Amino acid sequence: MSASQRQPSLPGFEDQPDSIPERTAESENAPTTPIEKVEAPAGDLGDSTIPPDLTGKSVWVIDAHSLIHQVFHALPEMTGPQGQPVGAVFGFTRDVLYLLEEKKPDYLFAAFDLPGKTFRHDLYEKYKAQRPEMDVDLVPQIADVRRVLKALNVPAVDCPGYEADDVLAAVAKIVEQAGGDCYLITSDKDSRQLLTDHVKVFNIRKNELYDAEALMNDWGVAPCQVVDFQSLVGDSVDNVPGVPKVGPKSAQQLIAQHGTLEKVLDYAVTIPEKKRKKIDENLIIFREQALLSRQLVRLDADAPVVLDWRKGRAGAIDLTAALELCREFGFRGITQKITAVAKLQGQTSPGVELETSESGDESADSSLAAVPGRTTSSNGKSYPPPVYHLVNTDEAFAAFLDGLTRQTLISVDTETTDVRPRWAEIVGISFAWNEAEGWYLPLRCPADESHLDPKMTLDALRPILEDPKVEKIGQNLKYDKIVFRSAGIDVQGVAFDTMIASYLLDAGSRNHNLDELALHYLGHETIKISSLIGTGKNQKKMDEVPLRQIADYAAEDALIPMRLYPILKERLADDELEKLFYEVELPLIEVLVDIEFNGIAVDVAHLKELSRIYGERLVSAEDEILRLAGRPFNIASPKQLQEILFEELHLPVIKKTPKTGPSVDAEVLEELAPLHPLPAKLLEFRQYAKLKSTYVDALPELVFPRTGRVHASFNQVVTATGRLSSSDPNLQNIPVRNETGREIRAAFIPSSSSEAGGTPADSSDWVLLAADYSQIELRVLAHFSGDETLCAAFAQDEDIHALVAAQVNGIPISEVNPAMRRAAKAVNFGIVYGQSGFGLAKSLGIEQQAAQRFIDNYFARYPGIEKYLDQTLADCRNRGYVRTILGRRRSIQGIRERLGRQRNLAERTAVNTVIQGSAADLIKLAMIAVRRRLLRESFPARMLLQIHDELVFEVPASRLHDLAVLVSEEMAHAYPLNVPLKVDVKAGPNWASAESL
Repeated sequence: MSASQRQPSLPGFEDQPDSIPERTAESENAPTTPIEKVEAPAGDLGDSTIPPDLTGKSVWVIDAHSLIHQVFHALPEMTGPQGQPVGAVFGFTRDVLYLLEEKKPDYLFAAFDLPGKTFRHDLYEKYKAQRPEMDVDLVPQIADVRRVLKALNVPAVDCPGYEADDVLAAVAKIVEQAGGDCYLITSDKDSRQLLTDHVKVFNIRKNELYDAEALMNDWGVAPCQVVDFQSLVGDSVDNVPGVPKVGPKSAQQLIAQHGTLEKVLDYAVTIPEKKRKKIDENLIIFREQALLSRQLVRLDADAPVVLDWRKGRAGAIDLTAALELCREFGFRGITQKITAVAKLQGQTSPGVELETSESGDESADSSLAAVPGRTTSSNGKSYPPPVYHLVNTDEAFAAFLDGLTRQTLISVDTETTDVRPRWAEIVGISFAWNEAEGWYLPLRCPADESHLDPKMTLDALRPILEDPKVEKIGQNLKYDKIVFRSAGIDVQGVAFDTMIASYLLDAGSRNHNLDELALHYLGHETIKISSLIGTGKNQKKMDEVPLRQIADYAAEDALIPMRLYPILKERLADDELEKLFYEVELPLIEVLVDIEFNGIAVDVAHLKELSRIYGERLVSAEDEILRLAGRPFNIASPKQLQEILFEELHLPVIKKTPKTGPSVDAEVLEELAPLHPLPAKLLEFRQYAKLKSTYVDALPELVFPRTGRVHASFNQVVTATGRLSSSDPNLQNIPVRNETGREIRAAFIPSSSSEAGGTPADSSDWVLLAADYSQIELRVLAHFSGDETLCAAFAQDEDIHALVAAQVNGIPISEVNPAMRRAAKAVNFGIVYGQSGFGLAKSLGIEQQAAQRFIDNYFARYPGIEKYLDQTLADCRNRGYVRTILGRRRSIQGIRERLGRQRNLAERTAVNTVIQGSAADLIKLAMIAVRRRLLRESFPARMLLQIHDELVFEVPASRLHDLAVLVSEEMAHAYPLNVPLKVDVKAGPNWASAESL
């Protein structure tokens, strides 16, 4: 197994007082009196709510809701294995781990707001009244963040009737009294009033401390003047009124001149009426409003907060709980970070302890130098330490072969020179046929060690590997089958693939590698490839590692699938996934082996010419960008681009991120494009730059010299819906509709030979054929929903997207152009997947009321759709999962009980999984059926690509019509729907020039 095969594609509370003591101006601005330090208890903390002596200690307090909102709006939409939104959880967890690792706090707490009103609402009913409801995808993540904090041993602190800011103030006061230094992780400017020599605000995005000096630079006031400053300015976010017409600059000047809010207000009265400016009049008129604002912005450091100092001591992560949460949320990189932080805290990773035994000689019977101890699987079965055999002599091979030939079920794996199977050469082969032993056969090794003769070994193994009666199991057998085919062996009898089984059992998980499966199902820590070959510049090749070490690693790769096999097989049956596994996903392996082995020819000369043309277009676009900007600047610098767009051209800021400020991403530029030509030209520049680097310049480097073809990898276990993904290159991201995409697709050409160079010269008598399901997802929706109008439209072969385009634009269907139809296609899927009136209005450029009317009319026209969608989500909420047309299953959490037309992330995921996943099921069935018929009829055509709902073939021009009929028939009859499956077939000399037949 190559290295990539293991990873084939991350307090308690006191009762609050009946009333809050009112603070006077004198008390607010009185000099600070010395604070009596609390004596620390000797030895154990005793009462853990009494603060210890914090002299020299650091206490960090997270304003949890502030940080959660930061990361939620800064990070892209993220879903966990069960479709639940996890972006805010991910960002918050990452930031807490950063604090633990980099800042090394002595104590760490997280302050939370509680639902309901606070004392400020009693003071002012409109306090925070204008704040919108929390985003539906953020609501469930608050509880998950609390779970993470519990696992990381960070106490969550809240206080009824008070806000998180008051908790920060109370903790800061307690810490300073106990002699410590307090750091407040918050973006809320109210906390600036808490700044002292021992209390500072930390900006986690900029990794900067904010102190009194920074405050003076920003606002020109001292910490003790912040409350009065904010009382004048107000706060639109919290609906604190302040004084109209008094901005930050005026407030700073008034505070600097008079010192306190009362003196500012009293001074305004003394100004003769004829000399009063508007601002002076407002200070008089809105005096009580300013004083009220002061009560609203002042943080209550006497809030009855009780801290558990024993629990707040940083350094005791519940590693087992934390790692389990990572699995639940689908976090991979964070798992490694948690383990690293735990090690810094003196903890060890949970798992299997290693036993050591003496290593035998390097013969067939030599055993592990370091083997895992006895482990117990998820089904309660106990395994003894395994024995791994190194087979590197003729005598040892003869004994091994004698045992192998008596088996009817074997696990097989390869070690190779490359993660790309078509490029890979075999370094060694591993086998297992029981749950206790593994064998490794080296065909290449370091010069000072002995290995088996490659040709002799492969010839001897061929009859067994090619015998369909000898069942083969393994992890990602597609890779091994391609490797063996390149070596002249057509492996038959694929019976079980542990990676695919794991994927079907947990489609939402991002990780189905062997290391993860061994740990999850067997409680077994595998040997890591990095421990053998190293990393970076000093990384070795597999055939440069001592045989004994490779043997243990490689044989384990065959043994683990053998142990996983009965567990995963039983679970597939329990979840009613056997039919999907054995009749769709396993046969699909054979299809994908053909596709990847065949590859597709590319016209390198055309790509080189495109590279020159795109280079010229980039230079031209850059010149135009600088002309439109009016001065030179670095196009690749977001900061300089922000200055140009928002400060100099005064274009509106569409969205901001906490770390980088105003966004200049593609979505923002698209929204700004109608307002100024510069954003549109920037989009054009970025597109050419991306396509040039990703495809035009990269594709020639991916051509396999022996075939002249590009052999992309098609992965079955990446997308949670069941769709295939492609890599090296990712063919699914080539633009479909625009001219640049067509220019790149023109480089993909047919070739008469799969082994002898794909050039235009040798492809003159061959053509490409592309077959595409028409409106497949809407047809699936019609099938499931049974909506009479939708089904009738398909039965009459009407174009649904064109119908919607006519409705949106208020024109006859005959006047709908391609651009209108593409927009309507987006509308169709947007509405089905829960797009709001606001979202639709934005995408169509119409008024929100008009968009909402269109949504209402849409569901009135197709009432069966809405009924079906509601029922699907209700079933998902009750069962905890959804299923596709073939029974593909995905667990989904977060479906709400009361549903509206606007969907949250989990609800959109559920609907998308059923519809898109069912479409994926159908194209897989079609691929299997087409391949079988091609083989049965010995048809001279090859399947080359699968891109979403499209299949691409190469065929002799003389058999083009026959292939078109064959493919159309098999695709149209892949599965019996209640509406017809329509197939659009095109052909041409290259992928871009294909025309309808």
